Amino acid sequence: MSAPPLKKPVVTEREARQVAEAAREQDWRKPSFAKELFLGRFRLDLIHPHPLPADEAVRRGEQFLAKLHEFCETRIDGALIEREARIPDEVVRGLKELGALGMKIDPKYGGLGLTQVYYNKALALVGSASPAIGVLLSAHQSIGVPQPLKLFGTDEQKQRFLPRCARTDISAFLLTEPDVGSDPARLATSAVPDGDDYVLDGVKLWTTNGVVADLLVVMARVPEREGHKGGITAFVVEADSPGITVENRNAFMGLRGIENGVTRFHQVRVPAANRVGPEGAGLKIALTTLNTGRLSLPASCVAAGKWSLKIAREWTAAREQWGKPVAHHEAVGAKISFIAATTFALEAVLDLSSQMADEDRNDIRIEGALAKLIASEMGWRMADELVQIRGGRGFETADSLAARGERAVPAEQVLRDLRINRIFEGSTEIMHLLIAREAVDAHLSVAGDLIDPDKSLQDKARAGANAGVFYAKWLPKLVAGPGQLPNSFNEFKHEVDLSPHLRYVERHARKLARSTFYAMSRWQGRMETKQGFLGRIVDIGAELFAMSAACVRAELLRSRGEHGREAYQLADVFCRQSRIRVEELFTRLWSNTDDLDRKVVKGVLAGTYAWLEQGIVDPSGEGPWIADTTPGPSAHENVHRPIG
Repeated sequence: MSAPPLKKPVVTEREARQVAEAAREQDWRKPSFAKELFLGRFRLDLIHPHPLPADEAVRRGEQFLAKLHEFCETRIDGALIEREARIPDEVVRGLKELGALGMKIDPKYGGLGLTQVYYNKALALVGSASPAIGVLLSAHQSIGVPQPLKLFGTDEQKQRFLPRCARTDISAFLLTEPDVGSDPARLATSAVPDGDDYVLDGVKLWTTNGVVADLLVVMARVPEREGHKGGITAFVVEADSPGITVENRNAFMGLRGIENGVTRFHQVRVPAANRVGPEGAGLKIALTTLNTGRLSLPASCVAAGKWSLKIAREWTAAREQWGKPVAHHEAVGAKISFIAATTFALEAVLDLSSQMADEDRNDIRIEGALAKLIASEMGWRMADELVQIRGGRGFETADSLAARGERAVPAEQVLRDLRINRIFEGSTEIMHLLIAREAVDAHLSVAGDLIDPDKSLQDKARAGANAGVFYAKWLPKLVAGPGQLPNSFNEFKHEVDLSPHLRYVERHARKLARSTFYAMSRWQGRMETKQGFLGRIVDIGAELFAMSAACVRAELLRSRGEHGREAYQLADVFCRQSRIRVEELFTRLWSNTDDLDRKVVKGVLAGTYAWLEQGIVDPSGEGPWIADTTPGPSAHENVHRPIG
């Protein structure tokens, strides 16, 4: 008989941070361009010359893209998926036959063995036909069963599960719970050992692919016991196991075709052989999986940018106002320029990060997170600008446009579909904190004990001495650099000169590092609470990374004779637009309303401003803010529907 399920943990803020910290990769065994950037060191040599895929990888990737392109044009009806809020089963079966479920899986397990670069190109292509299909394939391969097993699975687990994932079985990743989002220390789903099995109990929310999945990766808490530390642990679970109920298929403002649900586990027996990694390693497995898994999300944003540019070009040339095409009006033209330049830069960030992931020479945990952050924010802005350019037609649905005889342009749908990207796989706010933690890692490693309130005076004194040695060597290097020399980076000087932008990046990387040091000195242990400041630091780093990637990509295209002049123009415009944003962010580091905002928030929560809410009716329905997740048998019909 198994032990009763664990009670929901009650944790302090400090305990929650300790859990998150323990799950981090502590070591930096490989160089990182972005990490160096945050430390004030502009290591252009890590990304330039731009790394390139092997010829065989290109051949295999292009061959598959050609097949996928034909499939997208002939077999996928994005408008139908939007109307019916469901991907037709025959489309999913067609994708299986094409091998799309196994794009990233090694050929020895029946997969296609595509590189990260071509996997993302494939996601961008299929996502342009239907974002819901892009999400299905991404959730299956980027964070579902294939990626954790590739990184942490045993040979036996790979032999058992990867051939299924490559051709027939859809997988899902289950971490989030109704009361647990980015705070995994409070994870309540339990996995209690019982003989050769674990017994799972709990409820998982927002299980993308969960409604149709055949295999699940489930994160559950194993109790501590003699000889075993327990902790959050990863399991591969058969989706049709007794005791699993998909209680609801969720509906959203966008991505209407995704199969996202609520999944309940009641006394579900899982063989110990299905545990991925040791007990307690689940969160580290999840975070490591996301290091490259997050790169699938920028792919959808790049696709949306390309489509937005196409529609903006065609529409603004056809639509006339005040005697000329609206594209020639400066207010509209500025938006078109922003979309074009930003799409170029986002593709540069995506391809550079992906190629670095393929080569495995660099640690890309920060690059992948920065790519997700800037792509999700800029993708949303580009779609919003397209809706503005289209005017009333941008707000009108594609079906309505078609019904009255105009081209069915789903601009409002793309805006709705992209909105989730600022929340998926780590919200913008969480990404700020995650990246900031990695960015200030060098500081905390030398000054951590100095600012830790629980450390003794002796520990603090020792830390102070170590910090003094570190900063005595580091700070002088932030005073001057090649960014102050007029001939630096002259290999980027052609008909359009990009060298001033790279000099700007080098200077402002040093300024960014100095700003971080000043903040550490000023706030010390309170630094981690300064989320507004940390968010701006990260956003500056993201802009500097994107500028670097854009320049390197432009030079690559020029050197290969592939639209080099135009690439240089787009990189130049993006960098000039980015520099304006960077200057504003630096100003807002020290000139902001953060302190006043905190006072207002206290007042709002205390009801001080409740009078401001008068004069409306609240259309919300009745019910609790967070659904009850008490363990036990399900009282709902099982809506699980695997696609054969």
